[in-house]
Amino acid sequence: MPSTSPSRTCLCVVPGISATPYEDNLRYFQVVIAGPQSSPYEHGIFKLELFLPADYPMAPPKVRFLTRIYHPNIDKLGRICLDILKDKWSPALQIRTVLLSIQALLSAPNPDDPLANDVADHWKTDEPGALRTATEWT
Repeated sequence: MPSTSPSRTCLCVVPGISATPYEDNLRYFQVVIAGPQSSPYEHGIFKLELFLPADYPMAPPKVRFLTRIYHPNIDKLGRICLDILKDKWSPALQIRTVLLSIQALLSAPNPDDPLANDVADHWKTDEPGALRTATEWT
């Protein structure tokens, strides 16, 4: 018997990033980001959740990591400190840009604008150790 539910369409944003809407709520997307090469996250596959609020695109999407990650700009709840998700948001920005920016943040952590203060302190005082921990968590 054929399924009556709509099929889930994967939006392959770019190589290494995909976003698939949930069948029961097309405002929610399951996002998968491959860790960038030459980063401590290189061999990791990270799952995220993206939600488009009712006032999108006037308001930014809500994005959080579901996969645990050791990163100064991502806290234990998966929340992301990224300017375009907050005060630098513009309705002209696309979801693709947001996801590429998150992937770029994995390549270039910014411990001077942390969300996870303990991780940022580790990054500032012992960067090689922080990189090892990030790799181990990945």
